[in-house]
Amino acid sequence: MAKSPLIRDWLPIMLILAVFAAVPSVAQAMGQPFAIKVASRILVFAIAAVGLNLVLGFGGMVSLLHAGLFGVGGYVVGISSYHEFNGEALMLGPVAWGGSGNLLITLPLAALTSAAVASLMGVVSLRTSGSYFIMITLAFNQMLFYLAVSLDRYGGEDGLQMLGTLNLAGFDPSKRLVYFYAALSVLAVVLIFSQRLIGSRFGMVLRATAQNERRVKALGIPPIRYKLAAVAISGAICGLAGGLLAGGTQFISPADMSWVRSGDLIVMCVLGGLGTVWGPVLGAACFLLLELGLSGLTNAWQLPFGLIVIGMAVYLNGGLVGLLRRVRAA
Repeated sequence: MAKSPLIRDWLPIMLILAVFAAVPSVAQAMGQPFAIKVASRILVFAIAAVGLNLVLGFGGMVSLLHAGLFGVGGYVVGISSYHEFNGEALMLGPVAWGGSGNLLITLPLAALTSAAVASLMGVVSLRTSGSYFIMITLAFNQMLFYLAVSLDRYGGEDGLQMLGTLNLAGFDPSKRLVYFYAALSVLAVVLIFSQRLIGSRFGMVLRATAQNERRVKALGIPPIRYKLAAVAISGAICGLAGGLLAGGTQFISPADMSWVRSGDLIVMCVLGGLGTVWGPVLGAACFLLLELGLSGLTNAWQLPFGLIVIGMAVYLNGGLVGLLRRVRAA
């Protein structure tokens, strides 16, 4: 008997959020506060992976741009804090802005800026498809990467350390629990929003476009508009994740914008499962925990890590989501 959409789509999201919500209590009971920091990092990259999955898993567009968008969000938060701390106005055309360390202001600004950058680059990228789309998004990502490297005023290749005081609704986001619950709250909103979006008419058109764009055009629906909107929304979510990373660690670096990071996000989506909204959260957790565990065992951890990822990609049809479904059905 087919399961209701409530159980199929929403129950896993609620379970994932409940498991993460229990992490601080379990970590403190076991005397392992470092686990909270690890979980916070997983949450941030899970947000970025869920954002990428909108275009990759549901739109069928393999993008190597999203690490750049992630970094754009981080630099918006970092540069805003820099100008407030130094008392120097940031000139935005004819407008002078003194910056801000208030994340309730800079996080939405990070999302909007990343969405705008994604839209501009999407207008060009979406004129192509397949391997050409991949190469153009890679080129745009590297443009953003080298732009960050060239910003000597904001740390250049060494990255930007935020010396000012950041706050989030009156709390210090650098505090372990504040950062964790902020990231968890954002992930909850992103998952709920994404699930509603994919279940809407917009989501139906996006999925249909990924399967057969010609048929969508034959129905009189302009797929390019839906794809561009998906790229913009995806960029906003990645920018929000980057802003959270910068706000919580008070540091952002061009290394977070490398195309390698874009590849990491793709692997997270594939490992978790491309057919669901919540699959990339599992993929992000698996990816980062494997990375952490293996790097503590050997300096050559990339080799066993790569072999494990290849094995999971080959033998786990549908990723971790597919594995869970097969175990449940057995």
